[in-house]
Amino acid sequence: MNEKQHTIAESRSLAGVGLHTGKLVNLTLNPSGINTGIVFQRIDLEGKPTVPANVDFVIDTSRGTVLEKDGAKVSTVEHLLSAIGALQIDNLLIELDGPEIPILDGSALPFVELFENAVLVEQNALRNYFEVTEAIHFRNDDKSIELAALPLSDYRLTVMVDYNSKVLHSQHAQLHDLSLYKEQIAPCRTFVFVHELEILSKAGLIKGGDIDNAILIAEEALPADKVKELAAAIGKESLDISKAGIVNSTPLKFDNEPARHKLLDLLGDLVLIGQPLKAHILAARPGHESNVELARKIKKAITLASKSAPKYDVNAEPVFNVKDIARLLPHRYPFQLVDKIVSLDGTTVVGIKNITMNEPQFTGHFPDNPVMPGVLQVEAIAQTGGVLVLTSTGDPEAYWPYLVSIENCRFFKNVLPGDTLVIKCSLLAAIRMGVAKMHGEAWVGKNLVCSVDMTARLVKK
Repeated sequence: MNEKQHTIAESRSLAGVGLHTGKLVNLTLNPSGINTGIVFQRIDLEGKPTVPANVDFVIDTSRGTVLEKDGAKVSTVEHLLSAIGALQIDNLLIELDGPEIPILDGSALPFVELFENAVLVEQNALRNYFEVTEAIHFRNDDKSIELAALPLSDYRLTVMVDYNSKVLHSQHAQLHDLSLYKEQIAPCRTFVFVHELEILSKAGLIKGGDIDNAILIAEEALPADKVKELAAAIGKESLDISKAGIVNSTPLKFDNEPARHKLLDLLGDLVLIGQPLKAHILAARPGHESNVELARKIKKAITLASKSAPKYDVNAEPVFNVKDIARLLPHRYPFQLVDKIVSLDGTTVVGIKNITMNEPQFTGHFPDNPVMPGVLQVEAIAQTGGVLVLTSTGDPEAYWPYLVSIENCRFFKNVLPGDTLVIKCSLLAAIRMGVAKMHGEAWVGKNLVCSVDMTARLVKK
C-alpha cells in the first residue's frame, strides 16, 4: 500500500451516457493538491459548485450511490470511486457537465485505463490511513445483510452474494491485493434481473441501460410479447429470453462476475469515508445502502479516534529524525525539544519528545520533585507545529517560524522524567499569507497532558 499521497500528472477526459438518466456526460479528471481529497464539480451549473466524495453528502442509495451538496447532484459514482480507491488516488478534481457519471461498459475498467493514461504521481505528504483496531459491524437482519470491518494492517475485501435465485447461485469474491484489482475486479460489469427491468423503466430509470453495459439475468423464459416490451425499455430491437439464464450474447468475464462486481461497488462506496483504510472488510449480501451505512460507522469511529492519543509505532521509520529537524528548525540545545516526526500529511503532524532526568530544566525546576515546565511543553508543541508549517512552503529553509499567540492553554497532568510526549498539531484553517492557526495536544500514553491553540507566522529570512 502507498505511503505517500497520489494524484494524476495530466488531465484526461471521456464521454458517455448515464445509466439512469441516459444523458451524454463529458467527464474530465484533473490533478489536485495535497489533502484536497476527491471532489466532483458540476461545471454545467451556475457557479460550478463542488461536491466532495464524502459519505456526509450521500442522499440516495436505491439504484446507485448519489451525492448532493448545495443543489449540485452527482449520481452513480461508485464505479469511478472504486477505481480511485483501488489505485490509491488521494487528490482529484472531477469535472462533469451532467448529473451522472457515465456507465460506459458497466465496469470500472475504462476508468482504470483512463487513470493509467493520465499517469499517477506521488505527492510529498503521507497518506492518513485509519487502521481499524476493533471490529465495526452493520447488520440488517430483515434482509440477512451483514458487513464488518475487522482489524488488519493491510486492506482486503471479501464478499458473498445470495439472491435466492435459481440462476444466480451463492457466490464469493475476494481481493487481498490491490495490485490485482485491474485484472480480477475492474472488468466485472453491473447486473440486473429481467424481472427488475419493467419496474426500473416505469420509475424513469435505466434510460442509458443496455445489455452491452450490464449483465441481464432471466429467472425464466418469457413470452414474445413481453420480451418485445423489455427490449424496447433498454433500446434494443430484440432480445432472446427463450430460457432461464444469462441473456447477454457475450460470456461472463468470470464465473462469479456478479460477486466480483459487488466487491467493486463496495470498494467504491467505502472511498466515501474520506481517508484510506487498513482493515479486512467482510460483506454478506452487500448493496449500496449497507455499504454506505458501514462507511458512516467507520467515519464515526475515525471521529472518536481523533479525540484519543495519536498512535505511535516505535519501530516505524520516522519522517524526520533529530538531525532532519535541526535542518528545518533554528532551535539548538537546550531548546531543541522534538526528537522525531513520525507522521506528516499536510494538515496534521505527530512528533515525539522523550523526557529524561538529564535535561537541564530539572536542575532548577523542582529538582527534588522533577516536573517538566508547562512552558516547555507548549514550546515542544510549537516546534512540532513549526515543522508542519515550514514543510507546507516547499522551501522550509527560506523562512523563520515565529509563535504569534497562545490561547486556550490547559495542563491536565504532570510530565515526569521517563515519560514520552506524543505531540499532535493540526491546522485549524488553511495557511494564508504565512499565518497558520493550529490546535496542539501532548499525550503521555492514553493521558492528555496539555492542549493549546496557537497562531504562528512565517517570515522570509
